[in-house]
Amino acid sequence: MSLLQEYKNSLKKIEVEEVFDLYFYRPIAFLLVKVIYHTSITPNQLTVLSMVFGIIGALFYSYGTKHSYILGAIFILMYNIVDCSDGQLARLKKNGTPAGRILDGISDYVVSTATYFGIAFGHASNSSNPIMWWIITAAAGFSNALQAGLLDFYRTRYLDYVLNRVSVLDEGLESFEEEYQRLKTVRGRFFDKFVIWIYLKYSLVQQKVTSSKTNKEKERQNISAEVYAKMNRKLIHLWTLLGTTTQWTFLIVTSFLNRLDLYLLGILIIWNLLAIVLYYMQSNVDSKLKLK
Repeated sequence: MSLLQEYKNSLKKIEVEEVFDLYFYRPIAFLLVKVIYHTSITPNQLTVLSMVFGIIGALFYSYGTKHSYILGAIFILMYNIVDCSDGQLARLKKNGTPAGRILDGISDYVVSTATYFGIAFGHASNSSNPIMWWIITAAAGFSNALQAGLLDFYRTRYLDYVLNRVSVLDEGLESFEEEYQRLKTVRGRFFDKFVIWIYLKYSLVQQKVTSSKTNKEKERQNISAEVYAKMNRKLIHLWTLLGTTTQWTFLIVTSFLNRLDLYLLGILIIWNLLAIVLYYMQSNVDSKLKLK
């Protein structure tokens, strides 16, 4: 197998990959994967390592100085690279686990939350109006979470239709429940048990909020993968602009420029406007597919 083909096999579907992931972070992460491929290092260990890098980066942001922002950006950069490598290693070695998938999501939430707290502390400690910066940073963090949630929903739905797979928020949860019941019969594995238990509780709440099993969504079998992909391929690629990697890259650039205010305003204004436009466009496509 050629190196290029092996790299492609380590990716998700191209159209759901973020541009910066596809052309920068994942190629570097792939080199890391090649180095550790024949070692005993697991995807879960890479996930934990990436989370450590991210938290260290967040701590540097909390100092609120030009040099600490640069150091924070470097650790966020390393976080992104290692965060990409865990999934690539799992896909190539086919050794991913349900707990690993959940842990990866938890890592993203932990690092995002820690980074926004770090930015808020850093700005507030060096400002004559700390409350204002806490409010702005909190609003940006909340916006970031909403944007990531929208992307995750539409990207997951796209993959469900195009790959003709069971929805993770519906019957797909059964596989996690089965894995949890299986683990209960196994001695040890306490971490895996705890992570899957937390995920199941979270998903039950998410199901009640989103009511994903609407009557129209039950009609999904009437929409072929080809038709859904044709009408959504370009749109899902635009949705990826709301992705965390794109926003992390913007944070890294503004950190080196010592202009984190531009990052926060960008998330609040540019990315929120983009989310509104994309939601309107997606609603029109969903109406044509009778999903709305």
